[in-house]
Amino acid sequence: MTAELINWILGGLSIGSALMVVFSKHPIRSVLYLIVTFFLVSGLYIMMNAQFLAIVNIIVYAGAIMVLFLFVLMLLNLNKATEPKTPLLVMLSSVGAAGIFVLVLIAALKDSFIQKSGQVAGNLNAGMVENLGELLFKKYIVPFEISSILFIASMVGAVLLAKREKPIID
Repeated sequence: MTAELINWILGGLSIGSALMVVFSKHPIRSVLYLIVTFFLVSGLYIMMNAQFLAIVNIIVYAGAIMVLFLFVLMLLNLNKATEPKTPLLVMLSSVGAAGIFVLVLIAALKDSFIQKSGQVAGNLNAGMVENLGELLFKKYIVPFEISSILFIASMVGAVLLAKREKPIID
């Protein structure tokens, strides 16, 4: 009962903070609400026994990408005077498109079912890092190593492009 209550609280808070991302008028506050949303979604991942996804979500999204967004927004110096006015026709068409999207989403999800929280399908340790590592280094070792070679080659190429001498223009 406690885990279900925590799931409901985390889910409600994450929906609330995601709505604050959309409805916030200040872009910096919107990015900060998005960071809070990522942390709450990571909490939901932990409740689903997917610790690796939770840590990657915090490190990659909340830690790196959102900080990048925050710095870009601070450097852009956005203000209301430079923002163009949106015509009424564009606003009405966007509301109509959102309504059609909601209808399509409802039609797609009408036959789905919600599994009871007491029923667990499959392995209880499916989201653990140990099982992911075992799967990567036993079954998928060749694609894993090929992708690591590609990453190293792309890093070397980026360094070579960055170190290339640029002609001096007078």
